[in-house]
Amino acid sequence: MDRLSQKIVPITSILLGLVIVWYVFAVILNGPFQRDLDRRAGETPGFVEFVGKTWSQPKPTLPAPHQVAANFFENTFLRKVTSNRSLVYHAWVTLSSTLLGFAFGTALGILIAVGIVHFTSLDRSLMPWIIASQTIPILAIAPMVVVVFAAIGITGVIPKALISTYLSFFPVAVGMVKGLRSPELMHLDLMHTYNASASQTFWKLRVPASVPFLFASMKVAVAASLVGAIVAELPTGAVAGIGAKLLSGSYYSQTIDIWAALVAGSVVAILLVTVVGIVGNIVERSMGGRPA
Repeated sequence: MDRLSQKIVPITSILLGLVIVWYVFAVILNGPFQRDLDRRAGETPGFVEFVGKTWSQPKPTLPAPHQVAANFFENTFLRKVTSNRSLVYHAWVTLSSTLLGFAFGTALGILIAVGIVHFTSLDRSLMPWIIASQTIPILAIAPMVVVVFAAIGITGVIPKALISTYLSFFPVAVGMVKGLRSPELMHLDLMHTYNASASQTFWKLRVPASVPFLFASMKVAVAASLVGAIVAELPTGAVAGIGAKLLSGSYYSQTIDIWAALVAGSVVAILLVTVVGIVGNIVERSMGGRPA
């Protein structure tokens, strides 16, 4: 119970502070427009009334937290999941390409890491290009990928999944390389003393040692994969998905919808990272690891 309270209290305190700052900035950013409205209407509201108006504008510059929460609750729990206004529906569309891209990215990252660890030439030639690839903005790559695949008749989930793969393979590759190289020299010498082959050393020493590194990097990769899926929906003209929801909200200045969609994306990211963490703990315990 004490350990649980030690985790909950700091998180709750930070969250409460962020909400207070959010409300303050909502007044500051929405204030000029509200003053203009009051001046045109010939009204002179008091301070409390003025603050309340800045927190209740239909299209505010910065929605108040309760406006975003109400919109999120309505479009998550009070809508049918098949409705195009349901955040659950949009989250599922984005999640499908996220999971596919994450699976591709994880597999690609592991293969690259294995090659880099076993072949020095790949380490010297491939790794610099892998690092350089991450310096290219994803907003520049996404439209090109979508256009190229559309030209050959491939649309839908695959182009979005490939963009997610582009963002997710890098942390897996780097983390897996670090993990495969993590065994100490003494342990490698011990395997050599046992006359273990290269494959036996790999499967019995390097792979078990790399598991914590792999799942730590997969947490980063799954969040990056979600970002890639959302970004990929922007240039495709998609009518469904969190990215499409953000785009339609920007077209019609529906800032509350935009923020609610951002919250939905954050919730999906938290769930994905949590699931990866749980799977990682299960795998480590099944291999004899002890919880920290």
